[in-house]
Amino acid sequence: MATHLLKGGVVVSGSGTKRADILIENNKIAAVGRNLRCAADAVTDVTGCILFPGFIDAHTHFDLDVAGTTTADNFYTGSRAALRGGTTTIIDFACPNKGESLHHGLELWHQKADGKTFCDYSFHMTIDDWNESIRAELPDMFAQGISSFKMYMTYPAMMVGDRDLYWALKELKSLGGICGVHCENAGVIDGMIAERKAAGELGPDSHPLTRPPYLEAEAVSRLLRIAQAAQCPVVIVHLTNREALREVEHARQRGQTVYVETCPQYLLLDESVYFNPDWSSAARYVCAPPIRAKEEQDALWKALRRGEIQTISTDHCSFTLAQKELGREDFTRIPGGLPGVETRGELIYSYGVARKRISAARMCRLLSENPAKLYGLFPRKGILRPGSDADIVVYDPGLSHVIEASDCVANVDYNPYEGFVTAGGIRQVWLNGRLCVNQGTVLDETPQGQFIARGKCSL
Repeated sequence: MATHLLKGGVVVSGSGTKRADILIENNKIAAVGRNLRCAADAVTDVTGCILFPGFIDAHTHFDLDVAGTTTADNFYTGSRAALRGGTTTIIDFACPNKGESLHHGLELWHQKADGKTFCDYSFHMTIDDWNESIRAELPDMFAQGISSFKMYMTYPAMMVGDRDLYWALKELKSLGGICGVHCENAGVIDGMIAERKAAGELGPDSHPLTRPPYLEAEAVSRLLRIAQAAQCPVVIVHLTNREALREVEHARQRGQTVYVETCPQYLLLDESVYFNPDWSSAARYVCAPPIRAKEEQDALWKALRRGEIQTISTDHCSFTLAQKELGREDFTRIPGGLPGVETRGELIYSYGVARKRISAARMCRLLSENPAKLYGLFPRKGILRPGSDADIVVYDPGLSHVIEASDCVANVDYNPYEGFVTAGGIRQVWLNGRLCVNQGTVLDETPQGQFIARGKCSL
């Protein structure tokens, strides 16, 4: 039985930090404590480093067909980038097309991911149709370890109307499931887009102007009233602004259970990126919802600090600059999405913890513990304690560096955070008791990630 001792680090949990050693036995954590005395097969000195539970990114889009193209990162390249960035588990979205069964979508995503994924992984199931056949499939999704779902209030190919949203939420409530929802007002956005096009305003700067924050807030409000009728808890994915947060606050005051996710791009970038006179420089930031005004960042950080936002995921949906060129003549044809899975941990530590906006314990809750509980992975994932998977991020405050696309392994030729300076960096990443990343190098040559069948929400 192979044992490895990580000695002298500071172990982080959602409730605080403590100086402790970690004993790994095969793929599990065997012991956590001060000055552990045991005959380990190997010892690694991590003095001065901070030890986080492996990060969980519960919002990625790998190998997804969208806007007439396919994301630049598939499960092989995307998960390799995730692991390098400290993310030891991803939850991607299985997306059947309208008219296709949930089983078909799940089987297709298994084909895309199985044997090709470097970190552990699971899937949310997208519901973009609602009928008796879809409803009848839901219990078997839970039986196959899929306990969370996704619905859209925008995008014609994926959105469902209010009635079907209500019925689907009622059914998920009865089964004990959780549903994340992309909230934007599709109808008014379409009207605004038509007006911009009629005026010949086809550049990337039209993107944020046709998807204003109040139309996100309106959709959040409408979703939460529908969820109130269905008596169902919901997750607001990639929330970006104060007005949407206010709607969440109102719902919580009514007694509703609402979970909120945001992303690094909304915490660290602002809408000025869309007004760059260089088309390519602006187009690379097109995503939905758009990056918002600078003042929204402060509101999001404050909400993170207060515990009003539960998770930070990335919505990693990467395209090359050549793929972004598909929208050169029409901003609505720019494939929407950003890379982010490789840099999230270092960015949140550097611009959150190191700048005293949030504590290390709060970062642990946002990136590890809360997503593990929310999506039925806890306590196997999300915490460093005996019996949990030995997924460990060794963060070294002395490894500061500049983020550069040329240094990243994701399959994309730019980085949204180019030039950002980190406060420290990831020295090692352990997955299921194996050292998988050392000093920025991914050691695994073949994917070793396992599909994780998940239970129900415990957050």
